[in-house]
This record gives sequence, C-alpha cells and structure tokens, in this order.
Amino acid sequence: MARRQKPAIHRKRQNRFSMLLAVLVVLSLLAVVTIGSFSMRARLTDYQERQAHLEEQIAAEHERSAEIENEEKYTHTMKYIEETARKRLGLIYPGEQIFRRK
Repeated sequence: MARRQKPAIHRKRQNRFSMLLAVLVVLSLLAVVTIGSFSMRARLTDYQERQAHLEEQIAAEHERSAEIENEEKYTHTMKYIEETARKRLGLIYPGEQIFRRK
C-alpha cells in the first residue's frame, strides 16, 4: 500500500504553523531571560550598595578601634594621671596655688 502524500497547501500551512510556534517559543524564552536579567541587575545594585555601606561601617570601626587604642595608651601616661588627680580629686603640687573664679 502506497501512502498518500498531503497536498502542498496543507504542508505549507503546517510549516508556517510550526515556524510560528517556534518563533513564539523563542520570543517567550527571550522575554523570560530579559525579565530575569532586569531582576538580577536590580539585586546586583542592591548588593553593591549594601557592600559599600558595610565597607563604610568597617572603616568607621577601624577608626574607632584606633581611637580606643590611643585613649588606652594615653590613660597610662603621667599626664593623664596628673589631670585626673587635679580634676576629680582636687590635688595640687606642694607650694602650688590655685585661683578659682567666683
């Protein structure tokens, strides 16, 4: 039994429908990828801003740490001890006179 071939018009329609379907699939994939790309760029921007903010915080904490170290060194000096004794305890050197404002 010989198989009958479909008429040429029917094959053209089927080819056009297949091509249209393929184009729609490609366009839908392109749309999905584009939307995903915009979403990823937005997240990337957010992450970059967050990273910059965290780097600023790290720099501020390093500065604060350095200030604390300097303050600790200063508290072990004679100058600090003398200033504290004068301010908090009201101590003076022998023979020294204090003038106070009224």
